[in-house]
Amino acid sequence: MEVLYENLLNIQWQQVVMWAIGGILIYLAIKKDMEPTLLLPMGFGAILVNLPFSGAIETLETLFAAGISNELFPLILFIGIGAMIDFGPLLSNPKLMIFGAAAQFGIFFTLCVASIFFDINDSASIAIIGAADGPTSIVVAQALNSKYLGAIMVAAYSYMALVPIIQPPVIKLMTTKKERMIKMEYTQKSVSKTTRILFPIVITIIAGLVAPASVALVGFLMFGNLIRECGVLNSLSETAQKVLANLITIFLGITIALRMQAAEFLAPQTLLILGLGLVAFIFDTAGGVLFAKLINLFSKKKINPMIGAAGISAFPMSGRVVHKMGLAEDPQNFLLMHSIGVNVSGQIASVIAGGLILNFFL
Repeated sequence: MEVLYENLLNIQWQQVVMWAIGGILIYLAIKKDMEPTLLLPMGFGAILVNLPFSGAIETLETLFAAGISNELFPLILFIGIGAMIDFGPLLSNPKLMIFGAAAQFGIFFTLCVASIFFDINDSASIAIIGAADGPTSIVVAQALNSKYLGAIMVAAYSYMALVPIIQPPVIKLMTTKKERMIKMEYTQKSVSKTTRILFPIVITIIAGLVAPASVALVGFLMFGNLIRECGVLNSLSETAQKVLANLITIFLGITIALRMQAAEFLAPQTLLILGLGLVAFIFDTAGGVLFAKLINLFSKKKINPMIGAAGISAFPMSGRVVHKMGLAEDPQNFLLMHSIGVNVSGQIASVIAGGLILNFFL
């Protein structure tokens, strides 16, 4: 009984705040269905590590050392993500790749802004939140030995889950109703099996030559896609897409919570990082839309500029957001295949951007 009273007396208000934050993440996961595989364990973990004298901390430290400190969890997760992605829409219209590159503008803009407040390695780690790719954010922040790994991880994954809330207002602000109603024809083109198999191999080689530090990131992503496309490992591809990806995401979410302890998390720098992460997402979205509008100035066949916003790496959420916005303006405006093509190009571009950041600052 004395131990119970002692624990109650040791509760600090900061811990109660973290319980509330954990509760919000759980609410978003269950009620709003926002990345439940990730946000639910993250939210529950935030409560676990903020109980007085929590016995979970030591266990999570073991998991953190085994799966995040050595970048194992993020890289394995990339195999699952690669196995989920169908590059067919991109391969049938390769020019969509440029929109994925344009939508990484927010990373480099945020790097410049963050460098005003943080040292260069921390600034680079914070900027990569704009990749809209949690595993890439973890790998970069860990490799650059950022002091703010916890805040960066939480910001990256939280904003990924909030893409349906963040992107529409930005897209509407950057476009007119007439532009949002632009229809884009989609011609189904068959992509040969040979092309599908060669694509992940060629991309890995090119990425390795351009940004050697990105080889692990791009390579694991493309290896997962090769498992999908080779045609002889169907059961393994299914396992990677479902069991492996979900299992690693659960471990990743609850392990990330180790860095959500009140003393470490509730600091002015954390709020600033969350703000800068939002800036990165907004400018990524704006960069993709503006690039599409720029192309329209010189192109006879107009592009719906909303698809540029799908160039962030949040796959497939961003592609679906753009498609739904197109349907809201005109029920006959089907943008899904175009937006998904841009979205998968953004997945590749964000990983390469992470590799470039590592090349510059590692």
